[in-house]
Amino acid sequence: MKSLNTPCAAWVVLPNHYHVLVSIADMKTFSRGMGMLHGKTSFEMNGNDGTRGRRVWYRCMDRCMRSEAHYYTTLNYIHNNPIKHGYARKWTDWPYSSIHWYLSTKGREWLLDAWRSYPVLNYGDKWDV
Repeated sequence: MKSLNTPCAAWVVLPNHYHVLVSIADMKTFSRGMGMLHGKTSFEMNGNDGTRGRRVWYRCMDRCMRSEAHYYTTLNYIHNNPIKHGYARKWTDWPYSSIHWYLSTKGREWLLDAWRSYPVLNYGDKWDV
């Protein structure tokens, strides 16, 4: 598979979904690449589970970042997603997240300042259930 060479600012992988914050120059090419990734991983997952034909990935949504506040609120939302869905009590408890990179490179104070400046509040309530 061809690399999408897409910078990723934040990510989290949960048992039933994932979120990524990426910079995309060509949405059509990115969508095609994600479709190939989803096809390959669902084929392998269904083979491992003995459930050929089961639909694994669906409801892909994209959002264009409209402002700095939207960007950082989204970053916080992604890191907070394991807590929102009950998989962890705090961000650092969930191992499958870019939060650990942010802690080691930006530091705890930077993350706390970003959280205070750009709180999640009810962001995503209608589309991430």
